[in-house]
Amino acid sequence: MDKVIVVASKNAGKIKEFKEMLEPKGFEVKSLADFLDIGEIDETGTTFSANAIIKAQAITDKYNIMAISDDSGLEIDAFDKQPGVQSARWLGHDTPYSYKNQVVLDRMKDETNRSCRYVCAIAVTRPGKEPVVFEDTVECVIAKEPSGKNGFGYDPIVYYEPFGKTMAEMTNEEKNRISHRGKAVVRLETWMEHEGL
Repeated sequence: MDKVIVVASKNAGKIKEFKEMLEPKGFEVKSLADFLDIGEIDETGTTFSANAIIKAQAITDKYNIMAISDDSGLEIDAFDKQPGVQSARWLGHDTPYSYKNQVVLDRMKDETNRSCRYVCAIAVTRPGKEPVVFEDTVECVIAKEPSGKNGFGYDPIVYYEPFGKTMAEMTNEEKNRISHRGKAVVRLETWMEHEGL
């Protein structure tokens, strides 16, 4: 029988990446779209880890099941690590990423320090247990212009120098191997094996 994991997110891009990584290992991945009565979960934390715990714990508390939640975002050094935990809500939650990406590029036009990183914190919550968090990063630079059609969010302007391409130009396999989320999921999988889940 498949093991079920509820990913506390409605972000289709995130769900897709989790499914690609976890379904081959025998997990059935469900999302917040399967639990419509949960309502909006307020992300009031000031760190990626805190927000990840808040989202997963809300699912565990309501349904008495194991949940995982990812909180991730982009830290741009020239912007004092913004947008950071506000990455999804920066410039407005419903603002298209094509616009957000253009704003970043415009503000970075004359900037020599283009270093940035994606950060991902994955929280696991289970009934009667303390939350567990796995956090990882991938160091990148802000590209000069958007490129690529894969991925989502800021991927078209986040350039990974070892591959010589943006996150949006990578195949899913390439991205999952080096991404902040991919590396955090490996930590999650190792822990799950250790826990016998």
